[in-house]
Amino acid sequence: MVSRPVSHVIILVSLLLTVALFGQNQTPAKPRPHVIVVGVNGMELDVIRPLLLKGDLPNLARVIKNGAYGKLRTVDAPNCPRVYSTLFTSTTPAEHGVTGFLVGGITANTNMLKQEPIWSILSKNGVTVGMANVPATFPVMPVNGYMVSGMLTRGKNCEDGVLCAPKLSEVEGGDAVYPPALKAELLKSVGDFYIDCERMPSAEQLRGNETEVIDTWLKRVDTIREEQTKLFDYLLANHPTEFTWLAQSCEDRTGHWLYPIAPYNVGYNPRINGVRQDAFPNQYIGFDKVLGAILKHVDDNTYVIIVSDHGIKPLREFEQTDPHAHMDHEKTTPVIAKHDFADGDDVPGSFFAMGPGIKHDLRLMGLEASVYDIAPTILHLYGIEQPKQMHGHVLTAIFENSENKVAQK
Repeated sequence: MVSRPVSHVIILVSLLLTVALFGQNQTPAKPRPHVIVVGVNGMELDVIRPLLLKGDLPNLARVIKNGAYGKLRTVDAPNCPRVYSTLFTSTTPAEHGVTGFLVGGITANTNMLKQEPIWSILSKNGVTVGMANVPATFPVMPVNGYMVSGMLTRGKNCEDGVLCAPKLSEVEGGDAVYPPALKAELLKSVGDFYIDCERMPSAEQLRGNETEVIDTWLKRVDTIREEQTKLFDYLLANHPTEFTWLAQSCEDRTGHWLYPIAPYNVGYNPRINGVRQDAFPNQYIGFDKVLGAILKHVDDNTYVIIVSDHGIKPLREFEQTDPHAHMDHEKTTPVIAKHDFADGDDVPGSFFAMGPGIKHDLRLMGLEASVYDIAPTILHLYGIEQPKQMHGHVLTAIFENSENKVAQK
């Protein structure tokens, strides 16, 4: 008969051996990938390509060399909240409910979303989420991380939230930061930064003071971009998350009234359009510097995805009777370029991606990728099956190994 103390020792040794053997059979959990999405409102490939050839966009050129790129099919009559909400949900504007800047006479906001957005799905699956300056995210919603709102944020001198730039301390009508405690930290460490981008000047403000107003406006845009770069750098360094979505909007805002059009284009005014023809291309050079600051936080386990919701093209005279003609923009600004054409294929967005397992220097021809495909592809990277309501598919063509398909076209 075995004594009680000895029997306890035998049991303990048996348990330890069992645990040890169990541990040997376990495969260490694979770390979740780090995904950074960078949104650029209204990136126009017709302007981007010459700048790439000149070597003016070294950071974007790095992404192209080490990844995949191409046009991104958008929705019909594309505008920022309409498309971004499609990017978030992979559902149609009619399905997700955010059909434009104004919905039923009310400025578009997150409470209107009828479909679950990507940040909610990721949070529920335990992925940490960070979002900053992303359009159509006001008021912010709880996530497994943080959220700082972008375009359509309401505030002082920006009561409707449409195409204007309140400071963080001036936000009204909802929360611009989640969790709430992060707001004080950002004000202290980053400063009282502008959200979104500067409102476009009116024709009356420009009349007789074109050069001065244009130069002053562009300097304000430079200031806003510098502040947002500081915000992005601070969040990436001090609040790292597994999934991060950052965005810029000043490129699109500048293009609407300072696109480098020729005298034969509709709306050409030499007193405005002949002043700073470098203004719009310079926005992308400025963005490339923002991208450079973001890429400093990228390692070998990081995916970088750059998307634009649509492009932007000069006005067309035959479009003047089109019901979509710059319907959502400041009516008093001398707009000479737009994106809300009835046929979204006239103004496709842009797509760039690099990361582990993504093919290098791959160009997606035609309109192979669409705004509906972004959310499913992100979920695929985390091994999360896409919900049935999503219309997009995983962009398997960009991956070296396309065997593990979560969804099909």
